[in-house]
Order: sequence, then C-alpha cells, then structure tokens
Amino acid sequence: MELLQELGILFLRIITIFPLLLFVTIKMGKRSIAELPVFDFLIILSLGAVVGADLADPEISHIHTAVAIVLIGLFQILVSKWKIKNRTLGKMITFEPTTVIYNGQFLVKNLRQIRYSVDNILQMLRENDIFDVSDVKLGIIEANGQLTIHREDRKAVVTIEDMGLTKVSPGIAYPVIIEGNIYQKTLSKLNVTEDWLIKELEKVNIKDFKTIFYASLTENRQLHISLKEHVRSQEVPQIFH
Repeated sequence: MELLQELGILFLRIITIFPLLLFVTIKMGKRSIAELPVFDFLIILSLGAVVGADLADPEISHIHTAVAIVLIGLFQILVSKWKIKNRTLGKMITFEPTTVIYNGQFLVKNLRQIRYSVDNILQMLRENDIFDVSDVKLGIIEANGQLTIHREDRKAVVTIEDMGLTKVSPGIAYPVIIEGNIYQKTLSKLNVTEDWLIKELEKVNIKDFKTIFYASLTENRQLHISLKEHVRSQEVPQIFH
C-alpha cells in the first residue's frame, strides 16, 4: 500500500509540474529552445535539475519546486530584456561569433580558441552540402555553436532552369593531409602516391607538409591547401552580434 501511495504521489507530481514547466518554457521565448545560447542552456539545465529532484524525492515540497520554476523563468525573461537594452551585458553572458574559414582557408588560431577540430568543421560543412572547403568564402561559428556559411561568388547557387544547363554533380574533395599527417589510404583510393603529392606541394613552394593544416584532393586531382599560418587574424573582418 505504501508503494502504491508513493507511485500515486509521483503521478500527481508529474501531471502538475510538467504543464507548469511547459508554460514557463513557452513564455521564455523560442530562443531558449531553438538556439540554446550558453545562458539559456544553463536555464534549461537548471529547470531540468529542479524538476528531476522534485520527481525523485517525494520529501521535497512540491510547492517549492513550482515556485522555483516560476522564478527561474522570470529570471530568464528579465535577463533577456536586459540583453536587448544593454549590448555589453549580452556579450558578457554569451559567446561572440568566431570566423573559422576565410577565403577557403582554415583559421587555425580561432579553431583552437573555441576548441573545435577540423573534423568538427568538416562535418558541419557536409551538413551544409559543402564537400570542398575552397567553396567557402566565410565560415562563422555562431554563439549557439552552429556553422554559418557564405559561399564563394563563383559557387553561388543558381537554378538549372535559369541557366538552361544540364546539372553536373559537384566534385568531392577528400582530405589527404590533416594537421601535418598524410592519409595514405585516401591517396591510394585516389590513385596517387605520396611522392606525387610532395611534388605538387613543391610546385606551390611548400617543402614541408608538416606546415599544412588541411589539404584536400578531388578525383580530378585538384589540390586545395590550407596552411597552419596562412591567414593572419588581423586580415579577417571581425564579426559581432
């Protein structure tokens, strides 16, 4: 009987606290769900912890949980309004956008500052239907961790109907060097040797492949290279909120 009583209390807590949680979250605005900047992420995390503790421990006063949820929601709404009125406060509680690709070149220093690897960026590029970093004029990691892409003008998307052309599948650029390490298996799949790659690098005055942060090769042997120190940070226009 005692177990049934505890389960009944748990059920009542669930059907009373979740509607309140849903109401408060909706009132907090779409941003807290759709984007999850760092501050909103912490708010959602706190709400989850409060509700989780309430459901796990029947001895916690249910009314205290409800009040805590309302207060957290009101605090988030208040801070969001302050952020709109005060840009300095907004910058203090969130991340600034970070440029990670500029004119097809990886900005290694910026990547390391935000602790993103080249593999993270390559995955995000593929999610944007980009398989060659040379197609990217500007790549920015936003405050919510997502990658925003501006393509090179020559790669601008046009419709087949507008141009009266037959659609041609874009080439895929395969990584052959990442952070100074040559991918032998990839070279083999593309039917080229390491000696061939080294000779191609020498043609562009690169004598040490260890200085290369990222290099890719297409099936028609178009080589794209991004050096570890190719682009200086001061040459890149800074992006703000």
